[in-house]
Amino acid sequence: MPLHNNNATREAIISRYFPQYRFIAPQAHAGFSGASCIIEHGDRRLVLRQHHDASGPAFAFRRQYHVLKRLPANLVPKPHFFHHGWMAVEYLVGEIKCELPDTQTLAGMLYYLHQQSRLGWRIAILPLLDDYWQRAAPSRRSPFWLATLKRLHQRGEPQPLRLVPLHMDVHVGNIVHTPTGERLIDWEYAGDGDVALELAAVWMPSENARRALVQAYAKTANMDAYQLQQQVQRWRPWVLMMMAGWFELRFQQSADKQFIALADDVWRQLQTKG
Repeated sequence: MPLHNNNATREAIISRYFPQYRFIAPQAHAGFSGASCIIEHGDRRLVLRQHHDASGPAFAFRRQYHVLKRLPANLVPKPHFFHHGWMAVEYLVGEIKCELPDTQTLAGMLYYLHQQSRLGWRIAILPLLDDYWQRAAPSRRSPFWLATLKRLHQRGEPQPLRLVPLHMDVHVGNIVHTPTGERLIDWEYAGDGDVALELAAVWMPSENARRALVQAYAKTANMDAYQLQQQVQRWRPWVLMMMAGWFELRFQQSADKQFIALADDVWRQLQTKG
């Protein structure tokens, strides 16, 4: 069966593996990036998603499928199919809102995730930061970026307080509010890591909101709130470097100048913290 382009590939996958399903629409949930679409058969809907990062390793996309298989259905969309860079998962009936869940609900959702069995691979930040540096536009590789990267290399990643499964991309666009509760989508960056790294990486509207989340999480998880807050602060420069590096890479890939503005904002935050 010839697979000449994205549309033909999608049609071929549907024809071969989902012959009774019909194409409905591109996927609306923002968390599903890439060539995603909704297919339907009777009252059953699935999201058919293609691996969108051609430069990324194939095993990373397969890992996402395994994550969805291992985690409980009240936390993730249930997976149904995987084949050569395509997966089909449950379509979540719900809403993606403009605000995060309330602090206690968000803390409870993260704690529930962190109580699950480990996934089996560690999240390593330094190799990712090095990769962003190497793949960024040469004109964007500033002395400050290099100096900060070298400083993090010398410092080394913080030793984890608790090693747990992490989502690592929790923001409003990756939370679907369903009638039975909040579910997380887009598990591209998932792996095992420090509980404080997850809290440092949540896209919060302010640092005051982050501190409130850490307090609520510490109470829910029976952890020392001060110790947890200090560990989150240790991780914040690492998270900011990941964010800046990702924006720089996306600018290099797309030439979209909005990513320069986003990267520059993160660089300013790092310079303030420095």
